[in-house]
This record gives sequence, C-alpha cells and structure tokens, in this order.
Amino acid sequence: MLFRFWFGGKLLLLLHPDYAWLSNTAAVILALMSTYRLIGILGKQRRSSNSESSLGASENTETHITLLPRNFSSAVLLAVAVFGLIYTPKAFASQTAVQRGIAETLTLTRAQPQRFARAADPEDRTIIDWIRLVNVYPEPDEYENEAVNVEGFVIHPEGWPGDYLMVSRCVLTCCAADAYPVGLAVKLPDLANQEDYPVDSWIAVSGQMATDTLDDRRQITIAPTDIRSIEEPDNPYEY
Repeated sequence: MLFRFWFGGKLLLLLHPDYAWLSNTAAVILALMSTYRLIGILGKQRRSSNSESSLGASENTETHITLLPRNFSSAVLLAVAVFGLIYTPKAFASQTAVQRGIAETLTLTRAQPQRFARAADPEDRTIIDWIRLVNVYPEPDEYENEAVNVEGFVIHPEGWPGDYLMVSRCVLTCCAADAYPVGLAVKLPDLANQEDYPVDSWIAVSGQMATDTLDDRRQITIAPTDIRSIEEPDNPYEY
C-alpha cells in the first residue's frame, strides 16, 4: 500500500512533502521485515518436511487465553492494506472547504508572519502568499491595483451575489487530516455569473486587486481581466 502511494504519485495528497520520507522509510522497513519473515517461514517448512519427528516435537500444546481472536492484529493490518490498495486518494475540494470553513486570514500559528516578505512581482504570489500578506497587513486598500495571477478550485459561498465566486486552495501543514482551505473573492466581469464556473472546477485568474464589501466587511477582491479553465494540478495543495 505504501509503495503504491509512493510510486503512484498519490502520497503528496496525504502528506506534506517534508514528511513523505517517513512513509517511504516505513515502506522499505516493512518490506525488509516481510522478506525476513518469509525466509524464516520457508526455512521452517523445509526443516519440518525433512523430519516428521521434528514436526511432532515442534507442535505447541500449550493453552492460551486471549481477549481477541487469534491473528486478529494480522487481520486488521491486512484489511488496512487491502483498503489502501483499493482506495485512491483525492484532493479536498469545495465540500471539505465549506465544512472546515474558508479562511481569508490565518491564525498566527499557521501564518508565521516573520518568515514572509512582499514578493518583488505580485503576480508571482500564490493564494496562500496573498492570505499571508493580508494576515500581516490587513488593510485591503494596501493592495489596490496590484497584479494578481492565481490558480485554484471554484467555490460558490452561500449568501454571495451571483457575480462573485471564490478561488480556493487547501493548505497542508502536516497531513490531510489538518488541511484547511483558504480563498480569495473574485468579482466576475459583466455578463458572467457563477453558473459559468462550476463548483470544484479549476481556474486560473489574472487581473488586479481591488477592495470590495462581502459578508458585511471590506476585503481584497480580484477584479479579473482573464479567467480560464485549467486541469487540476498533480499536487493541488499549498504549503
């Protein structure tokens, strides 16, 4: 199962790249342990087949009292492995984003603002870069008319006007269990509406930053000059 995720390119949907080595190391160690165990079993069977008396002497006649059925732990491990071989991990999308709550700002434990500085070229910033900047410098007018070029999946937040949508990405700090979504509002151009951009579809948005009022508060909003559909990237997370 671990090798499948490793060589199948799906491991980064479950783990932060900094921790992928833990899973890969576990896969190698488990493979070596399995090989050692298999060699031991085959050697024991070979010795047993050469001597019937040895077989009779090696039989275990002791009675054990256990709380769980015999080989229960092996059955659990096997069930997990079979599930992992059948299941194909998928990146989180709008449903998870809505359930976990979409952040336009980050907590200090997530943002680590001392690490961040403004990029020389605003269009090189990703969604998480913009969110980090807003977390440190929360005044929306500070970013007025700065160039924007971001990619993410589409969300239609409840209660927003029909000519607005959110472009979002999920951020991974350790593993998929702690993934959380962040997003930026997009003011659609004239004659466009949410239905033109289905939920969970991936888009690339280029334009300029503006200030708008949504959910009764002022926030940065992308005024796009171009919105195009793209394929979901192989690694859809931000870090």
